[in-house]
Amino acid sequence: MTWKFPEVPLPSEVGVTVDLRTPIIPNSIQVQCEEQQVLIEVDMDFFKNGQLINPTDLTLGGCAVVGQDLSANKMLLQSDLHNCGSVLTTTTDKLVYSFTIIYAPQPFTGTSIFRTTGAVVGVECHYQRNHNVSSDVLYPKWMPFSAILTGEEIFLFSLRLMTENFVSIRSTTEFYLGEMIYIEASVIQFYHVPLRVYVESCVASASEDANSQPNYNFIDNYGCMNDAKVTGSSSRFLQRTADDKLQFMLEAFRFQNTGTVYITCRLIATAAITPRDYQHKACSYLGAAGWASAGGSNEVCGCCDSNCAGGGGGGGGGGGKGNQNKYPQGELWGETTVGPLSVKKRPV
Repeated sequence: MTWKFPEVPLPSEVGVTVDLRTPIIPNSIQVQCEEQQVLIEVDMDFFKNGQLINPTDLTLGGCAVVGQDLSANKMLLQSDLHNCGSVLTTTTDKLVYSFTIIYAPQPFTGTSIFRTTGAVVGVECHYQRNHNVSSDVLYPKWMPFSAILTGEEIFLFSLRLMTENFVSIRSTTEFYLGEMIYIEASVIQFYHVPLRVYVESCVASASEDANSQPNYNFIDNYGCMNDAKVTGSSSRFLQRTADDKLQFMLEAFRFQNTGTVYITCRLIATAAITPRDYQHKACSYLGAAGWASAGGSNEVCGCCDSNCAGGGGGGGGGGGKGNQNKYPQGELWGETTVGPLSVKKRPV
């Protein structure tokens, strides 16, 4: 006969019933397509969560709200068909004017906190290319536009160290002097119109504070990568393979008394339909060939030797952390840091 300790009785587990709620699709936008303009009515309770948005945080392709009805909590956006960043697409039987509604919240006054996140919603007006002029007049009517949102939309900017072929995230943050550092900037979007990401500026610093000394601005002037011009390196942007990603390579360097390097970049996201210009570009210096764009015409790089702010001038490494905001034009931006990187001297 074998003796053993008696088993300790365990209380039976009590099951918990969970009811999954189907997300509510907000119906907060109404569009009226007229003969020469579009009128858009937006509910200030944009996400249908009881929180009213600030009208100054809402634009139509960069054009501000033109009117408010405070009693009904409604805002009005208006644009001629060819203004406010509209894009015309033609099919065999239709003209389609596409607009972008951008909601980019500001932090609460005197704080750096947000209670909501941004959203970008596409709006289209469809017109028949051929209309019998002898028939009755076409009367536009209000048509509801259901903004399909995930409760509160999320934009997520990231900055990652990548392997040379940009297929995988680099597993180490150690580099030797002169070795190429491959970096990918990206924006993740949910239920949005397509976005294009830009690297407006990048600064390398010896500490996590990008404003500390020493530091080195190797991308500035709205997307001009000047490291090759300043140091003769091979640093440059790569040609775009997707609008939501922008890749570049930076030749590894050290500061005078330390090999620790942090890289902080300011990233911008615009609707992919927005044309490139002097303040939305990715330009590399290629020596005798001059400045070249990583996508589109090289003309947008004509200001890299002067000042692009005026609209043309002279012609394991893993993800970063940061914050998100907007520019007055309505673009969303994030400031993201990757590091610390350890740049070692090459063995003799």
